[in-house]
Amino acid sequence: MLIPFLFDALVVAVAVMIHYEVLFQMTSIMPNLKFRHRFRIVFGVCGALVAHVLEILVFAAALQWMHHNPAWGYLEGNYNGSMVDAIYFSFTAFTTLGFGDVTPHGTLRFLVGIEAVAGLVLITWTASFLFFEMQYFWNKK
Repeated sequence: MLIPFLFDALVVAVAVMIHYEVLFQMTSIMPNLKFRHRFRIVFGVCGALVAHVLEILVFAAALQWMHHNPAWGYLEGNYNGSMVDAIYFSFTAFTTLGFGDVTPHGTLRFLVGIEAVAGLVLITWTASFLFFEMQYFWNKK
């Protein structure tokens, strides 16, 4: 039972590292852009969206791998086992949207719950980052 939880922690750590690195790089790049301040914010939003999609892909790959290892649980419902379905389910879990058309079973449920919490934290981190950047650039106007 310990191995799945360590695996889940590793997946979350990878997602957090991706998020940190993207935001850090954007902090370095944005002041040097020769765009008007509003386009810098658009650049920041696009960069943050890319980070979130990468994080969702990490969770989807983990869900897919766990689904195909029966001892770790499985996904049931409107789920045919494809990577596209894993990405779809990961988007709904990460954003805490949760349509309910796919149901996790077994220890895989823990990763789904952690993904929802991690998604909430990472989305909030993005909102804080963009708010800070908007204040910085708009106050320089």
